[in-house]
Amino acid sequence: MGVDPLLRVENLVTAFETDTGRIRAVDGVSFEIEPGETVCLVGESGSGKTVTSESITRLIATPPGEITAGTIWFDGRELTELAEAELRALRGDRIAHVFQNPQETLNPVYPVGRQIAETLRIHDSGGSRPINDQVIDLLDRVGIPEPTDRVDDYPHQLSGGMKQRVVIAMALAGQPDLLIADEPTTALDVTIQAQILRLLEELQEELGMAILFVTHDLGVVAEIADRVIVLYAGKVMERAAVHELFEKPAHPYTRALLACLPGRGGETAPIGGEIPPPADPPEGCRFHPRCPHAIGACRDGDQPPLGDVESGGTDHRASCVFYQSGYETDRLETPMGERTEPTGPEGER
Repeated sequence: MGVDPLLRVENLVTAFETDTGRIRAVDGVSFEIEPGETVCLVGESGSGKTVTSESITRLIATPPGEITAGTIWFDGRELTELAEAELRALRGDRIAHVFQNPQETLNPVYPVGRQIAETLRIHDSGGSRPINDQVIDLLDRVGIPEPTDRVDDYPHQLSGGMKQRVVIAMALAGQPDLLIADEPTTALDVTIQAQILRLLEELQEELGMAILFVTHDLGVVAEIADRVIVLYAGKVMERAAVHELFEKPAHPYTRALLACLPGRGGETAPIGGEIPPPADPPEGCRFHPRCPHAIGACRDGDQPPLGDVESGGTDHRASCVFYQSGYETDRLETPMGERTEPTGPEGER
């Protein structure tokens, strides 16, 4: 990890006012992204991935949403303290977003070339070249065939994969240092998904940009990530380099996610139970109601702090009582489907 990361999120709390009271969709999340690396936020639906990513540039609807605590440092600037005009200058310029559904991003009544051109004008990133030439170059860069002819196409004339390529072209128009991609391949079939992932890797190598990739798909994570942040119910459960996470997953939730992934040498197993409602999270570890390894210490107090995992890595940590002093991590080696009765420092069950 470098001394000065491109992005540093510290103890982020994002809350929403609802009819039933205030809920913390993101509750104390911290992570960093170095220039040029890909960090994946992973977890089930409702884990806080999208709210975390949209909090970075304050895209959350306010009201009802609000960042109530924490800091977000981007290239030395604290984003939570920026005025809206200053933050708007960063959005789409140095920090760009690609969302899950390109149909919702593109305006159906304008040709795609015009929409890319408008993005170039807003961010004044085209230089002196004719703007139509720049649009064609961007379409070509993202792999749109015959880009000269496609500039006048409307979104409905393009396939889902082509629309997503256009959205990526719009994101690249500002020459961002950080691309935030929120489930950008979920709505696409497997073949097109692979093409989009390969495109993002090629563009990252070409431009040197960092990527924050939001996904629930661990197969995608294995392909593109440098490091992984596992979220559950608004909390960080585990963070690690991608190869360490797959070779030695530490938190029971991470292990449960991996057990759902085909092709890992055993039968796939769904995670029992449901993610807790954000308005009523459980005491202690938020995963404990679904965890077969839960003991008394898991059910009391707050979420355990991130503890070091002895895996030989430099930053592999898990939020689990078994990675706190005095607990035996070997008691986690039983299969996720079997109940254990591990003991803590005082023989608790």
